[in-house]
Amino acid sequence: MLTGDARSVAENISQMLHLDEVHAELLPDQKVERVESLEKEKSPKGKLIFVGDGVNDAPVLARADVGIAMGGLGSDAAIEAADVVIMTDEPSKIATAVSISRKTFRIVWQNIIFAFAVKVIVLILGAGGLATMWEAVFADVGVSLIAFLNAMRVMK
Repeated sequence: MLTGDARSVAENISQMLHLDEVHAELLPDQKVERVESLEKEKSPKGKLIFVGDGVNDAPVLARADVGIAMGGLGSDAAIEAADVVIMTDEPSKIATAVSISRKTFRIVWQNIIFAFAVKVIVLILGAGGLATMWEAVFADVGVSLIAFLNAMRVMK
């Protein structure tokens, strides 16, 4: 945890959240230094996420791979610098956002694979003289409609 709060407050919070490491009473530039050192330690495929809500967090939110601002009581500078804004001050919404993004990613790939498969099949049938104009229309418009309906599943 990187915070500008007093050490006693930071340690109390870290104990409640069972955090391994706490850095308290940091100024914005010190937070950026810590994030840059964490950036060097992470794996090449790893992502560094920083969550903040104040003006002092804006530089770090911009520096992190993914900056998440808490928008309920967050400052305008933090909201502007962040990649993602949670409109309530509930950190549990971050897990919900990650879950939705993973589901969206899977559905997008399903749509891409389905669209290519149908178009390749119709292209091969068309080259062999077995596909009519109606199959070509389905391969274009029908697949788009099915992909749209498939994408609607994200809303569940």
